[in-house]
Amino acid sequence: MRLGIDIGGTKTALALAEADGAVLGEARVATTPSGDAQRDLAAIAAAAGRLLAAHGIAGRALEIVGVSLPGGVDAAGGFVRNPPNLPGWDGAPVRDVLARALGARVALENDANAAALAEWRFGAARGTQHAVYLTMSTGVGGGLILGGRLHRGDANLGGEVGHMPVVWQGEPCACGLRGCVEAYIGGAAWSRRLARETPPESAVARLASLAGAPPRPEHVVTAARAGDAFALAELARFNAVLAQTLCSLAAALAPEIFVLGTIAVAAGELCFGPVRELVRANTWPRPRPVAIVPAALGERLPIFAGLGVAAEALAGD
Repeated sequence: MRLGIDIGGTKTALALAEADGAVLGEARVATTPSGDAQRDLAAIAAAAGRLLAAHGIAGRALEIVGVSLPGGVDAAGGFVRNPPNLPGWDGAPVRDVLARALGARVALENDANAAALAEWRFGAARGTQHAVYLTMSTGVGGGLILGGRLHRGDANLGGEVGHMPVVWQGEPCACGLRGCVEAYIGGAAWSRRLARETPPESAVARLASLAGAPPRPEHVVTAARAGDAFALAELARFNAVLAQTLCSLAAALAPEIFVLGTIAVAAGELCFGPVRELVRANTWPRPRPVAIVPAALGERLPIFAGLGVAAEALAGD
């Protein structure tokens, strides 16, 4: 029996599953950071205990617990660095605290790697050996599956696709560098651009006004579907940067598949059609073209993220 835990700044998802990934039970609870990581982890462990008890499972029956969480994760050391929206967690020994509380082995990964593992084992990239996962939400996160294993790289820094430069000394990025992928197609950076550039007569501005909010990427997608010229131009800009990023990754890594989440999924074929064509036209011919597909798990991703971490840890034994 395996337990998956996906810890976010506002919600924690828990899933109990068989070795084959069949989910037996799940729960979602509010994450209410207190500023004390030990107290917060005790609350998460208590929620896990309730899920186990509801299915007649004692902690000692667990083979492993897989944990996904934001921030810099030291998978070998079992602690987290500077997780966003989790005050007081910097340096928290998450693995050891949960292992003591649940009486089971615990494995950790950051949320982007965990999402990649989830889509590879349970979602759109099942059956492949070389896969790249990208999510474009507030920032741009990535995860690399190479040769059938998660690639972490030196110091666990592999997969930081959002901080590849696409414009030398270009727009400032939240990471402190300039010209990063995230500075052009991350949701927060795009929203800042829209606040500066959206014409007041565009459908994007009207949609934002109706929502009582500043213009956001979802307004661009909706307006583009209606044929708004500004929205179509903005989406074309997004697609071009995304395609350039995928071309670089295709040349360096030769993956079988790119799995794209969040903004790309919301845009659908307005994104996938042009991006596939741009990548095809700007990469070397291959015996089989790299697949570029939407993420499959959607709102179920948190349920499978921790289970993917658990499966990956056991595969390394």
